Amino acid sequence: MITLHPSGVFLADGVPCEAAPISPEEGRRQTMAWRILQAHNTSGDPSRLKIRFDAMVSHDITYVGIIQQARASGMREFPIPYALTNCHNSLCAVGGTINEDDHVFGLSAAKKYGGIYVPANQSVIHSYAREQMAGCGNMILGSDSHTRYGALGTMAVGEGGPELCKQLLKNTWDINYPEVVLVYLTGTPRKGVGPHDVAIALVKATFASGFVNNRVLEFAGPGIANLPIDFRNGIDVMTTETTCLSSIWETDGVTEAFYRTHQRPEAFQALHPGKCAYYDRMVTIDLSKVEPMIALPFHPSNAWTIREFLDNAADILAKVEADAQARYPKAHVKLTDKIHDGGVWADQGVIAGCAGGLFDNITEAADILRGGSCGNGYFALDVYPTSVPVSLELTKVGATAAQLLRSLLRRR
Repeated sequence: MITLHPSGVFLADGVPCEAAPISPEEGRRQTMAWRILQAHNTSGDPSRLKIRFDAMVSHDITYVGIIQQARASGMREFPIPYALTNCHNSLCAVGGTINEDDHVFGLSAAKKYGGIYVPANQSVIHSYAREQMAGCGNMILGSDSHTRYGALGTMAVGEGGPELCKQLLKNTWDINYPEVVLVYLTGTPRKGVGPHDVAIALVKATFASGFVNNRVLEFAGPGIANLPIDFRNGIDVMTTETTCLSSIWETDGVTEAFYRTHQRPEAFQALHPGKCAYYDRMVTIDLSKVEPMIALPFHPSNAWTIREFLDNAADILAKVEADAQARYPKAHVKLTDKIHDGGVWADQGVIAGCAGGLFDNITEAADILRGGSCGNGYFALDVYPTSVPVSLELTKVGATAAQLLRSLLRRR
């Protein structure tokens, strides 16, 4: 399913190989990551990068502090496009008017400094960035760890607030040139296997060893053509959990169709590795062998195939309980009591956010539920589209089944 190759590898005419007629140094210059990073590097030294991003994005958990810090440091305007969006918890009852106050601040800051304000309940941070800000060959900096738009040809980086302040003050993001890992995809996912199954399997394979830590993941291979754009985005947004630095994918007609659908055809360009690109490491994924996965507390790398989990549920859940007790002595977490009649019962399901609330996921869930109900008295299902305007518009034009939102949104 997933194999890790710790040694350097060339991708010659789209095929991985151990040797090539050029040096690794020459081959590094033929990766997509090299071309994009160096196009944004202002240092003049290809090994020591000083990056200026094309755009930035923050949500309402982070943008107040970022803007206040930048103002106190002398900022007078936003020097690059900066979108201020809501995060997934904007509707949470947190007491007082904290979210409302943040949104008023965000709107006033966007007006004063020339930013982009996205009203609450319109689109969460990453869906807005994908739909309105990504562009092939571009770089975006976000104050959220899952800032990843590589499947759309955009190298994106999630950082802490001070790095965004530096960009607002017209300074740079400074790093040594990172190693680049080839993620080579083959095959086609089986029915019932989704993007998060692939992502969780990748996290499980790489996290503990730090195999891709602070490295760029470059996705290539014939398997990409077999994935719709939401499937690619669903994998890509979860690469943060591998601890990689950023990601970039080959682009094709599917990518082009995404930009055309969102009325930004000019944002597309074909991106591919050169004729003979060199990578410091490689991960191979046979999509046809990926199984449905489940991730358990307290990190997505604590993952199992559903088959393995069900065969060993009592032992696996008992270990999670023991881990929870050690971490949180007062919590008394109990999971083994969810085992019934040879299966494991869940209390709640949520399809939501920039990773789960993708349009393909919602339509798949609608197809599963059509003609049925989950109103069985113990299981609650909540569905929140990642981008409300786009989901509603696609529903109107018949891109999904009739009554999609009525049948799914907050259905019990």
